[in-house]
Amino acid sequence: MLYLYLILILSFIFCLRFKSKRYLHMLQQNLYNENNRYFKWLSNNLGEFLDIDLIGILISIVGIFVIFDIKSLTILAIVAIIFIYFLLGIMWRKRLRAAKDKKPLVITARVKRLIVTMSILYLIPIVLLFVNYADMKWVFSFVLVITIMVYLNPFIVFLARVINTPIEKSVFHYYRSKAKNKLKSMTNLKVIGITGSYGKTSSKNILSDILNIKYDALPTPRNLNTPNGLMITINNHLDKFNDIFIAEMGAYVRGEIKELCDLVHPKYGILTRIGTAHLESFGSEENIIKGKFELIESLPSDGFAVLNKDDPKQVNYKLKNKVRTIWIGIDEEDVDVRAVDIKCSNKGTNFNVLFKGDKKKYNFQTKLLGNHNVYNILAGLAFGYEFGISIEELQQAVKTVRAVEHRLELKKLGNFYQIDDAYNSNPVGAENAVKVLGMMPGIKVVVTPGMIELGEKEDEYNKIFGEQIAEVADYAVLIGEAKTKPIKEGLMKKGFDKEKIIVFNDVRDAYPFIGSLTGKKDVYALFENDLPDTYNE
Repeated sequence: MLYLYLILILSFIFCLRFKSKRYLHMLQQNLYNENNRYFKWLSNNLGEFLDIDLIGILISIVGIFVIFDIKSLTILAIVAIIFIYFLLGIMWRKRLRAAKDKKPLVITARVKRLIVTMSILYLIPIVLLFVNYADMKWVFSFVLVITIMVYLNPFIVFLARVINTPIEKSVFHYYRSKAKNKLKSMTNLKVIGITGSYGKTSSKNILSDILNIKYDALPTPRNLNTPNGLMITINNHLDKFNDIFIAEMGAYVRGEIKELCDLVHPKYGILTRIGTAHLESFGSEENIIKGKFELIESLPSDGFAVLNKDDPKQVNYKLKNKVRTIWIGIDEEDVDVRAVDIKCSNKGTNFNVLFKGDKKKYNFQTKLLGNHNVYNILAGLAFGYEFGISIEELQQAVKTVRAVEHRLELKKLGNFYQIDDAYNSNPVGAENAVKVLGMMPGIKVVVTPGMIELGEKEDEYNKIFGEQIAEVADYAVLIGEAKTKPIKEGLMKKGFDKEKIIVFNDVRDAYPFIGSLTGKKDVYALFENDLPDTYNE
């Protein structure tokens, strides 16, 4: 009998390994349920939660419990066989799904703590099962309880997160205090904050490349723009040799930028374009604007802010502090740093810059594509100019600015050119990317799953995006049939050839298709956005 128990328990453990990994992965990708994201994902994926194999197990156990006299080892053996059969189906499906994941679960210290807590929760009924293994009715009751717990694994994962909340708060406060004390000890360090709806990471990396021609500037790596991300950067990477710390600041709701400012106390700030990114979580455009200006209104009076005068949302906002502002622009003439005579090609961008008070035009060349990158360079030039870097050094720095990964990054892949703009698309960025594609010679392809987190305007913006694609592209490759319906509507509205609209459920299927478009002309494929695994259809 004990062997049968062991078989059942091992089956449970194998099943839990696959189910727990899946839901831990989704909890992590949904920022541990920040702004209720995890439960929104669950509600949108009820089909996955209603696992037919586990329902089969529950019905089988209950049926055997009710119909038969639970005293026979044969009955227990039947339950074990049924259980193993259904569990094999569960594990097979989980393995197939895991093979499609673009970004796997990252086993962080927090995830390890969650695994320990979950293990304890599941061990309780298993231990009781072994203690009372001689009582068959008791055994079947606990098998039923454990099965239900496996079925409710998405909620057990979240329960572990709730139980661990005091521990996570304690860990957070320890590392926050450590980071604040480290910054406080570095009295000569210049701290620059960067936020906005679009272009934060590009602006940060461009600013770092420009300032590093004279100073030792440390930007937050990748998109580590949360409190935890900034603390990791400060505690693990910032050192006494750094002159400047550039902190990218992201937010989903009002108050989060202020929290980041209270952590790093920036003296200087850059506000990139303000738009509708994360409209769903912010609730309104007014909240987005006020949330982004939390950075500028946290700056001291002896610092300065770089703002974009071509952005009406920034121009019309009434600042609540007296920080000095430096305006950049392309369309507006009355600015401190302006770009004119912009010329783009598949080799990069060439433009002239005017500095206020200096009538001379200075020529700049960059490998980067698109006007939005010119804005980011202008912000970097404004800081370089203020920090005493010569024009000649600035020109050299701009020439060596590196393309930011997955942000209009032009690269040759096999027999076609990829314009990789796969990171976090938005209405303004998507429009700019399509314009860049339009400048390229040859066959033009757009590959996209569309834009997300735009609230009630999401379908409207994606339909407009479809219309923009229709003006430029020869082929439209849509990733995910359900998500991309509004884009398809926009394409059809503009009379786009239906035969040249291709739909795949996985972006990886797009590569062989593009590779097949060989001929006398070069092929340029814009990959606009790449949704996380939480949006897989």
